[in-house]
Amino acid sequence: MSLNDPISIPGGPVIETPRLLLRQHRLGDLAERIPLTTDPDFMRFVGGVYDRQENWSRMLRYIGHWIALGYGLFAVEERATGRYVGNVGLARFERDLGADFDSCPEGAWWIAPWAVGLGYATEGMVAVIDWYERTFGPSRMVCIIDAENPASQRVGAKLGFTAYRQGQTRGQDVMLFERPLPMSD
Repeated sequence: MSLNDPISIPGGPVIETPRLLLRQHRLGDLAERIPLTTDPDFMRFVGGVYDRQENWSRMLRYIGHWIALGYGLFAVEERATGRYVGNVGLARFERDLGADFDSCPEGAWWIAPWAVGLGYATEGMVAVIDWYERTFGPSRMVCIIDAENPASQRVGAKLGFTAYRQGQTRGQDVMLFERPLPMSD
């Protein structure tokens, strides 16, 4: 097995946007993730730094989502350069935030500092939501966005997420956002 082999289920979805390739994670992504996830400033909104072992465990959990649920987080590459950008996708993290949260696909995105402000998070998530709804049908979606993270709040707003209540996970107060089902005619 090479570092560029997927660590996920064979034939998992690949989504292309004008600027991005959303694909299954590869073993080689571990080396790309570590400089990002060991940076306390970068990780301040997502629960703190991850060491190599935590990164590996998370990548294996991403694969578990695809196997168990048929959806999950995508690794993001910049199409023009092949450079690793981050992650976007939908997951089910079982945060114990209540049935109105835990039973729904949870939007998640993080983008490398060099790519912040380029619209990659929005572009990737729009493609993921479109793929999910074509594959599974429309669904209410949720996410957590830190109150101190205006960039992520802007992405959430562009995707149709609005705050609906507060919660607590791992001892942290969090704001919960939802993207409700479209009203039927």
